[in-house]
Amino acid sequence: MSMLFNRVKSVEQSIADTDEPDSKLRKDLTAWDLTVFGVAVVVGAGIFTLTARTAGNVAGASVSLAFVIAAVACGLAALCYAEFASTVPVAGSAYTFTFATFGEFLAWIIGWDLMLELALAASVVSKGWSAYLADFLNITTTVDIGFDLDWGAVLLIAVLTVLLALGTKISSRVSLIITSIKVGVVVLMIIVGAFYIKGSNYSPYIPESKPTDTGSGIHQTLFSAITGGGDTNFGWYGLLAAASLVFFAFIGFDVVATTAEETKDPQRALPRGILGSLAIVTVLYVLVTLVLTGMVPYTDLAGDSTLTTAFKIRGVTWVGWIINLGAIAGLTTVVMVMLLGQTRVAFAMSRDGLLPRALAHTGKRGTPARLTMIVGAVSAVLAAIFPMGTLEEMVNIGTLFAFVLVSIGVVVLRRTRPELKRGFTVPFMPVIPILSVLACVWLMLNLSIETWLRFIVWMALGLAIYFGFGRHNSVFARRERGEMASVTSPDPAPGANLGKDLT
Repeated sequence: MSMLFNRVKSVEQSIADTDEPDSKLRKDLTAWDLTVFGVAVVVGAGIFTLTARTAGNVAGASVSLAFVIAAVACGLAALCYAEFASTVPVAGSAYTFTFATFGEFLAWIIGWDLMLELALAASVVSKGWSAYLADFLNITTTVDIGFDLDWGAVLLIAVLTVLLALGTKISSRVSLIITSIKVGVVVLMIIVGAFYIKGSNYSPYIPESKPTDTGSGIHQTLFSAITGGGDTNFGWYGLLAAASLVFFAFIGFDVVATTAEETKDPQRALPRGILGSLAIVTVLYVLVTLVLTGMVPYTDLAGDSTLTTAFKIRGVTWVGWIINLGAIAGLTTVVMVMLLGQTRVAFAMSRDGLLPRALAHTGKRGTPARLTMIVGAVSAVLAAIFPMGTLEEMVNIGTLFAFVLVSIGVVVLRRTRPELKRGFTVPFMPVIPILSVLACVWLMLNLSIETWLRFIVWMALGLAIYFGFGRHNSVFARRERGEMASVTSPDPAPGANLGKDLT
């Protein structure tokens, strides 16, 4: 039995596996489709569900700086994702990249982590969608059956799951239409809101620190606990905590990488889709936060406020109605692309045998319809039961952990396989990946202790599943036992020591 860390899947083998007839995905997507997916999934989650709450409860007007800090961290990681995706154009994103550099064990860890990120993200945003729908139609989207069942979120996930099962190209076209609507709404909001900005609302830009009434110390950030900052909001600790919270708003550009296998020209299209979508949304986010906190004092945004709150306070109610409409449209595409990403990660893991291989079956439409339905069902249950705030921070820590491994991995693969064709290369190697790791770890430290504890429990559960099922049933394990035919792939560069266990 080979050592776990020697079970490294070569880049060549990863690409060869994409031609298996029973689990082959259809190549339909272009650079434009990927950019649309990126903007579709990122614009919405942050602007419509997180911006106002973070300003009113955590950071005040400095929430705009928090977005800049989070954008820098995402930008560094995005460069690493772009190189990896253009080098290994295979479904699975960080899971596949990790398999090609660190091996099966760490690939499982990151795959399990991505499942946490994407499934919870879809659930979180679907709950936001449900809340905006309730406000827009003046109805109640929850039913008390011993707990608050959010039927609005469940309905949205059910519809989108069926759409994704029909094909990614259809999903892309729907996404383009809805994304155009929500970007138009955001631009309108920025233009109208700019006329109501008062400079005095930006002062103090970083409000004085205030103790919170959350009680238990596990609700404070890990960094605050280490440095003795206490359980506080606002001030510098609040700003740093806000940066970690609003990081959720940028989650999605990495989902573009999960569609690599379905892209026509991945070496060129993937970097453009990843970096282009991130650039667009960063500009929109900073402008929105500046307008929002300039319209009203941050104290007016305390509690469960939304973007419409500021416009209602200033008496511009018609804009609030349009924002609600844009939010409903915008969050729809966010949930759809998150479900797509979750399905593709699970698909890649199933094809490698770390999850049941039957789940990697694709039908006549070239989509894993069975797996899509399972992912949709799980996400619907999470959305129906769990509160939004609990899910948000779990999504953040899962994503940041994935970014750390991808950033390290791109350095490893550059050294071990320098001859590989790369459609994009990270500049200033290895400075950019190192900065990416430091930025992501910094943001992780500013998440709550409670979130870290939940993350550890999730990872422990993942390890139990791996050693109970994946380690024994993976393609590597079955080939070692002679239960599957050995596959010969092109030899890697001399001394690379990658993929040796496939032959």
